Amino acid sequence: MAGRFAPRPSRATVRGGETVVPPAAVPPTAVPRQAAAPGAVRVWVPDGPLDLGLVLGPLRRGPGDPTFRTMPDGSVWRASRTPAGPGTLRVTARGGEVRGEAWGPGAEWLLEQLPQMLGAEDDPSAFVPRHRLLAVTAHRRPGLRLVRTGLVLESLIPSVLEQKVTTLEAYQAWRLLVRKFGEPAPGPAPGRMCVMPAARTWALIPSWEWHLAGVDDKRAATVLRAVRVAARLEEAARMEPAAARERLEVLPGVGPWTSAETVQRSHGAADAVTVGDLHLPGIVGFALGGDRYADDAEMLRLLEPYAGQRHRAARLVLLSGRVPERRAPRMAPRGIERL
Repeated sequence: MAGRFAPRPSRATVRGGETVVPPAAVPPTAVPRQAAAPGAVRVWVPDGPLDLGLVLGPLRRGPGDPTFRTMPDGSVWRASRTPAGPGTLRVTARGGEVRGEAWGPGAEWLLEQLPQMLGAEDDPSAFVPRHRLLAVTAHRRPGLRLVRTGLVLESLIPSVLEQKVTTLEAYQAWRLLVRKFGEPAPGPAPGRMCVMPAARTWALIPSWEWHLAGVDDKRAATVLRAVRVAARLEEAARMEPAAARERLEVLPGVGPWTSAETVQRSHGAADAVTVGDLHLPGIVGFALGGDRYADDAEMLRLLEPYAGQRHRAARLVLLSGRVPERRAPRMAPRGIERL
């Protein structure tokens, strides 16, 4: 019952990557009806607390994301396009161990990357809080690890779609495009889950389909430029985050905001703080310095004591829920698909 009526995250905590995952209600060896078909399995024991909702939450692009699903049995499902092909991954955590089950051509790749994806290479102990708010939040969120997917394009494209629009517009565009041009997730995935389109499929989407999804020409052109050099961009997954960001930013239409949002997920980059954001400087400034009108420079100054861990510090600020009150109406979606 407690999991069924868990409190809904606030706007700020959702932005910080919080996704509610009910406690696992069945033993890891039991599989729900929709997952009855056998898949490849891997069991991994993390070396510390692990909260699936916090770790995998940043990969969820809105409540209707066709590539991400949380289930009442405490499992998290992801559909990914891996170097080996499309794959579906089901992850559950119970009794100090994590069980991954995967289907499709990319199943083995997903299971091989499972510990890395769940933050095995992340070191939370490297973060030393210097503000009481962050110390309290870190204490309350011991299961926070930084996700690392090892996949660049699946984080870059939705980040491009989120440029300079409301989150509702970006989530809608991602949902419509993936459902229309993606392919059904392999295995017994929950209904309507899809794998995002292949690079060539993205390149062949007609201009009017971008328009109907609410994506303007500038963002659509950036995605098209990215998929034309998809192989080179995926190589960046093996680079250090700073070098990966340099490669991404060579692409016209990809700046510091988009590259940071990408490597935070693809690389688990603990220091890739997002600059150029409409709300984040004010949230960080208000939480750490009492300045709701802080700009990027002030945000970076406040985060300077956390050099090397600035992204983790910013996430903890968001997860704390301490945000300034609204003093202006919420930005209205433009709805260019109606033009």
